[in-house]
Amino acid sequence: MSERMEMRSIGNLSVSVIGLGCNNFGMTIDADASQTVVDAAIDAGINYFDTADLYGRGKSEEFLGAALGSRRDQVIVATKFGHPGALPEGQKGGDPAWIRQAVEASLTRLNTDRIDHYQLHMPDAETPQAETLGALQELVDEGKVLETGCSNFSAEQIDEAAGAAVEIEAGNYASVQNHYSVLTRNVEDEGVIDACERTGMTVVPYFPLESGLLTGKYSGMTPPEGARLSMWKGEMRDMFLSEDNLAAVDRLTSYATDQGHSILELAIGWLTSNPAVATVICGATKPSQVASNVAAASWTMSPAQRSEIAALAS
Repeated sequence: MSERMEMRSIGNLSVSVIGLGCNNFGMTIDADASQTVVDAAIDAGINYFDTADLYGRGKSEEFLGAALGSRRDQVIVATKFGHPGALPEGQKGGDPAWIRQAVEASLTRLNTDRIDHYQLHMPDAETPQAETLGALQELVDEGKVLETGCSNFSAEQIDEAAGAAVEIEAGNYASVQNHYSVLTRNVEDEGVIDACERTGMTVVPYFPLESGLLTGKYSGMTPPEGARLSMWKGEMRDMFLSEDNLAAVDRLTSYATDQGHSILELAIGWLTSNPAVATVICGATKPSQVASNVAAASWTMSPAQRSEIAALAS
């Protein structure tokens, strides 16, 4: 295992600053390819593996559990529950009864006796946060979950959760997993990072590479064959592949080249140079991508450099 990988904290967990996003497992790659990617990640020093019951309709969790095998205890397994896309009709994602069902199903698919980092995938406006946090605290008390997190939360929801945790004397979420990249900075602009600092939470960015836009393989509005964006249509694709974004990528690529770096190194280094960030979730479908993502974390930027890059990206 690599000794150079920096480790940071999510609650009591020690996680590699580069994590592996497993959303490709069971959707774009099969079990054998997933095994190869997991092996490469562990060899590179990655210990944080992020999945969800939503991904591949449970296949992602199954493939990850099988790929880890006897090395389960060497890594941090993170999964998510409560996304509307993975819920039975009429079910609420943060409902304590559903959390009980969801955790048992995930434990079975992952072939493990505990989930190290269990995250609410989307806010549930209908279930009081105190009820959700209370149910998660029970799972922590039982040893089925070690740390909890939320995802796609606003600053207001983060503050509300912190208040609810105090009120019921339960643990608060240790992290928030939101869309965050040099091109998408809502977590900064809308106070999410400030709320995390107030409440003792850390940030886990997803889509750090804007679905491949920040890897250097896009030269125009047509995605390369096999790229994730080539499979997406309509609004989801347009969110990433806009003229403004492509123009920003050109500016950032020039800046990175002048500094002796790639656009990939800029994208990942910009996030890992932010102390509010715990681990950057990077997806991969082959070992070479894992190696590139890990190597990219070596660019340590000053706050002034990060600001300069953010201005170029705007």
